[in-house]
Amino acid sequence: MNAPTLSRKAFTRALLAAGALAMASMAHAAWPDRTVTIVVPYAPGGAADALARVVAARLGARLGATVIVDNRAGASGTIGAAYVAKAPADGYTMLYDATPYSINPHLFPHMPFAANALQPLSLVSLAPNVLVVKGDSPFKDVKDLIAKAKAQPGKVNFASGGSGTVQRLAAELFAQKLNLDMVHVPYKSGGPAITDVMGGQVDFMFGTVAATSAHVDAGKLRALAVSSPKRSPRLPSVPTVAETVIPGYEVYEWNGLFLPAGTPADVSAKLQKAVGEVMREEEVKKRFTDMGAQPVGSTPAQFADYLKKEDAKWGEVVRKGNIKLD
Repeated sequence: MNAPTLSRKAFTRALLAAGALAMASMAHAAWPDRTVTIVVPYAPGGAADALARVVAARLGARLGATVIVDNRAGASGTIGAAYVAKAPADGYTMLYDATPYSINPHLFPHMPFAANALQPLSLVSLAPNVLVVKGDSPFKDVKDLIAKAKAQPGKVNFASGGSGTVQRLAAELFAQKLNLDMVHVPYKSGGPAITDVMGGQVDFMFGTVAATSAHVDAGKLRALAVSSPKRSPRLPSVPTVAETVIPGYEVYEWNGLFLPAGTPADVSAKLQKAVGEVMREEEVKKRFTDMGAQPVGSTPAQFADYLKKEDAKWGEVVRKGNIKLD
């Protein structure tokens, strides 16, 4: 009995398919063989940009490739995020985003990219906010501030670097948890907001540790509480909101890396491994800590779980406060 044989056409198709699979495998194995771009959807000089450049430099060394930062700012980070969402899913374009990524879908009626167009790669860092008042403010601690807000509803105001910022929503969450009636004073950026808090034009604000700690050290600002569950190494004498007035209160300005959805698993795994190694480097940990950020370097699954919690938290704050972009 003769053994079954493949037709010439079937044999050719099988040979071509095997060749294509081998070429794809070789292509992934060779990754990266050209420049990798990290898109930061915010302006140069900010905290996310500064931290992204630390990561880019060390990631390039780990991958044996050039890694550059490309700033594509605008629309609270959505322009840069949309650019990456529409980029080829080959690992050569990444998004380095921050907390507005979790806030924007609740503020913008129409996002410029689908929710599943990006896949989490790694939670890079967590940075708490700090509640600050003028250096010689009558508010000696956070309970003084709360007492004034309860005694005079609508008379205490707070600044932020914009209506949809983490700083604004951190204060809104604070007010909602304590049932306080306070007035929001939005600025175009964090710098002018800090200036007016130092000048006493505004009562308080939640600002980043990096942006406020030097003013605290100089006595121009007084730090009343930090927004993380544990005290900040940069401000160890400052209590947390959670330990003083609102158990469970937690607000971080997180930074994380994303890839276009559909990026090959082997490329994603190689990137995640390299990012994790970078975040464990002593010099990187020191530079992040000096800027008030806690280095992390999570798995994609861990980052995805964190994003779900952030989405739920900020969605509730926006809905409860009926927060709109000015």
